[in-house]
Amino acid sequence: MIRKIMTAAALVLGMAMPAIADPLAKDVFGSFRGASQGPPVSIGFYSKGCGQGFVQLPESGPSWQAMRLSRNRNWGHPELVNFLIGLSQAAQQAGWQGLYIGDMSQPRGGPMTSGHASHQIGLDADIWMLPPSSLNLSPNQRENLSSVSITDGRGVGLSNQWTPGHMSIMRAAARDPRVERILVDPVAKVAMCQAERGDRSWLRKVRPINAHNYHFHVRLACPRGSICDRQDPPPAGDGCEEAADWIRNRIDPSRVTPVPPDPNYRHPRTFRLSELPNQCSTVAGAP
Repeated sequence: MIRKIMTAAALVLGMAMPAIADPLAKDVFGSFRGASQGPPVSIGFYSKGCGQGFVQLPESGPSWQAMRLSRNRNWGHPELVNFLIGLSQAAQQAGWQGLYIGDMSQPRGGPMTSGHASHQIGLDADIWMLPPSSLNLSPNQRENLSSVSITDGRGVGLSNQWTPGHMSIMRAAARDPRVERILVDPVAKVAMCQAERGDRSWLRKVRPINAHNYHFHVRLACPRGSICDRQDPPPAGDGCEEAADWIRNRIDPSRVTPVPPDPNYRHPRTFRLSELPNQCSTVAGAP
């Protein structure tokens, strides 16, 4: 009897060990306060990966401020940091004081403890729709200030917060060869489609998505020297009719054929460390 009890206990412990030895990746990567050493490398996919050698976007600069500093998400591949500084300068040329920059990545990337599914490999950044009124905000002000919506209450037209500067900044971002795509509310995409009178090729990179009316999301392509799982390129064409269809569906939801949820989908917050690319275990254990 004692042997049976001991055997059962050993089995229970054996079953528990994998979870103990294989923690949730969000808990591991959400705990780091600084980046790992080594050359910069983005690893895996935007929603399932990590990164080595990330750098921190300075909290403030002559043309930008990083927001929500308490999250410690103003990190990324050096290519992303360089891109954002350049885009903030382009914002000044468009008539803004600069940019308020929201979440980028954690110091070593990986799944986050809250929020985003992506932003894991140091190549994603959220840029606020709010034109800066000051680039001297205190840390407390950056925690409490909110962005603005560029869509109306129904989500089918522009609000009075939209400015020509929004389009100029997104156009500058999309024309940068490092940018893989820009995610923004379809209302903004349609407005830019209607306003563009010159080269329309950049509009292909601007992809419609819900919940992106207070910010737009810039995603860079995999930099040289990184080991990324590449995303499929945007479909051919400017994508303007697709964005217009999103708005028609909002006006008349009966046009939409319900799609059952994917029973196999898991949010990245449920991933365990072993489910990320193998190199992420090395990043997690590095000094």
